[in-house]
Amino acid sequence: MQREHHYAVTMTWTGNRGTGTSDYTAYSRNHEISGEGKAARIEGSSDPAFRGDPQRFNPEELLVAALSSCHMLAFLHLCADAKIVVVEYRDAAIGAMLQHGTTGEFTRVTLRPHVVITDPARLAELEMLHHQAHEQCFIARSVNFEVGCEATAAAA
Repeated sequence: MQREHHYAVTMTWTGNRGTGTSDYTAYSRNHEISGEGKAARIEGSSDPAFRGDPQRFNPEELLVAALSSCHMLAFLHLCADAKIVVVEYRDAAIGAMLQHGTTGEFTRVTLRPHVVITDPARLAELEMLHHQAHEQCFIARSVNFEVGCEATAAAA
């Protein structure tokens, strides 16, 4: 059975410094991402290399975060189904983008999750579950670049 899902966000540019986009340097790249019923807004900008605010998330970081989050949620689901108790999960994901003048594309994202589980006898199963999570991740299945996973694990 196929079902179509829809995801709506509102993007609001907050970077008009009074003269709009009258010049490439005249405006801020700051914006806010919100959604109906969401408790918080995400403050965004462009990458500092493109005149953005380094204290705000940029679209490239949000893409890496989406891949990381999707993988984690699929992995935790698989662990729950397998009765493997995860007590900690942290991912230090990193993405690589190749720029060609004024354009570019991602060439790779590497997820680096570190998982802590309660049963040391189940550690060997985690590699397979990470592989399955990658196969099930909606976001990873939707991008046209490599998404790798360099997972580590420990027992509590």
